[in-house]
Amino acid sequence: MSNFVELGLKEEILRSIGELNFETPTPIQERVINTLLENDTDLVGLAQTGTGKTAAFGLPVLQLTDMEVSSIQTLVLAPTRELCMQIARNLESYARYIKGLRVVPVYGGENIVKQINDLKRKPQIVVATPGRLVDLIKRKRIDLSGIRYAILDEADEMLNMGFKDELDFILDTTPDERRTLLFSATMPAEVSRISKNYMSNPVEITVGTKNSSTKNVEHWFFTMRERNRYPALKRIVDINPSIYGIVFCRTRQETRDVAEKLMQDGYSADALHGDLTQPARDAVMQKFRSGNVQLLVATDVAARGLDVNELTHVINYNLPDDPEVYTHRSGRTGRAHSKGICISLANSSERQRLYRFQKVLKNKFIQKQVPSGQEVCETQLMSIVDKLQKVDVDQTQIDPFIERIEEKLAEMDREQIIRHFVGMEFSRFAEYYKNAPDLNVSDSDRGDRRNHHGDRGGYRSNERGERRGDRRGGRGPMTRFSIGMGEKQNFTPGKVLGMINNVVGDKTIGVGNIDIQHKVSYFDVDARHEQTVLEAFRKKFQGRRMSVEVVKSSGGGGGCQKRYNRKMSMPGK
Repeated sequence: MSNFVELGLKEEILRSIGELNFETPTPIQERVINTLLENDTDLVGLAQTGTGKTAAFGLPVLQLTDMEVSSIQTLVLAPTRELCMQIARNLESYARYIKGLRVVPVYGGENIVKQINDLKRKPQIVVATPGRLVDLIKRKRIDLSGIRYAILDEADEMLNMGFKDELDFILDTTPDERRTLLFSATMPAEVSRISKNYMSNPVEITVGTKNSSTKNVEHWFFTMRERNRYPALKRIVDINPSIYGIVFCRTRQETRDVAEKLMQDGYSADALHGDLTQPARDAVMQKFRSGNVQLLVATDVAARGLDVNELTHVINYNLPDDPEVYTHRSGRTGRAHSKGICISLANSSERQRLYRFQKVLKNKFIQKQVPSGQEVCETQLMSIVDKLQKVDVDQTQIDPFIERIEEKLAEMDREQIIRHFVGMEFSRFAEYYKNAPDLNVSDSDRGDRRNHHGDRGGYRSNERGERRGDRRGGRGPMTRFSIGMGEKQNFTPGKVLGMINNVVGDKTIGVGNIDIQHKVSYFDVDARHEQTVLEAFRKKFQGRRMSVEVVKSSGGGGGCQKRYNRKMSMPGK
């Protein structure tokens, strides 16, 4: 492996990164720096977050910047405000000794007038979020005609966040002769499309395997009944006293709920979700980065661009739908050559999705048992003893009180003192976990499917947005329908059920599972009423756009494919 001197970087850059304690380049850094300095080519870099991608593109771009030209030469696009600011800070630190080099970040949530004034200083490098950059282009407040390097960092994240049109618009405004550098953790179809449409014979550099998670991360999963998801989370946290991690939830409301429960139960936790104002978000992030918050409960969107290297754990309170999202979540830990653990909580019906992720990511997922109350108590007790051994005692502060303390404890022997002192710290756990039940579910246990609310009626749902109704009056064949709308359009199981009731109007028709995914939803209906449901939807939404399709029929006919494409408006809008 080369060192940074052997890569041919100039003295000013070597001096600054030496002060930052850069010693040996990471694999992505070595290969990208070599390629960019020695070849005039486009480049696709596939590597996990935390592998040093900013330095990989930043160091050679700084070296190739022409300081005689007073115009924007490099454009870096990032998905979030946080990542945009971080990249800008890093580039500034790398360029500390390059006289006259200026880096300007532009992003949403800040005064655009101030950013326009910053651009008037004629920076050589601009780091931007897509939305704010499009605004500046349309206002004609930024000139990209001199761009030599267009860099898309975390391209898959930008596309997941819905920036496809913005990226197309921005790249169309840059010169054809520019060099385009695309960095991504995964290579989904949309990233591949950008590569084909806007790049010319790019060199592809892959560190690890495409669409795979880092080798520094172990993947564990715990299976429990749905009603025990939060108690299982608490046990996992309790058996890892030094945990410092992110708990991923599916929705903003669930993020708030889980964070509030953790805080009420005495844990150092806070929530990060899309409803927070920017100052509130910054405050939460500052507490988390400084270690004052041990557990950050977040949605995928809110956590994008979050960069913290020391995370010990990532916990999927709910499994994502897509392997790519799992990859991004797990990539938050195991960074900067450290080890990390990605934990998934799953009910019985979600096991199949775990197997699918394991196959796609080519990583072994290890099933673990939810810790027993006895195991948690033992771990917590030993943690208290460890802290006691390592505490730094300032004798000058304690000595004036030693005599009075000895008088107070004179009637207690050594063993009693130990028991009382440790018990004072340990009693909360001992009381909570007294007679604690087993939360594990075996492969043959179907209690999660039968009833996770403890009764036999009503509707049951898991955190993925699935519901099952007990209206079907039996367990006959069911037909599965799809609707071309999902979480992206704010669909919920309740909205789907309400739509079925509203459209069909016959509450005796049995409804089974309701499964909400990102852009599509599924629901099961008693197969005997398949035609009734199809005709009702066709009649109700005729002339309005909607896709309702039978995707699986388990009754008599051996499966049918019938589709109606009609326009409709979102329920409740």
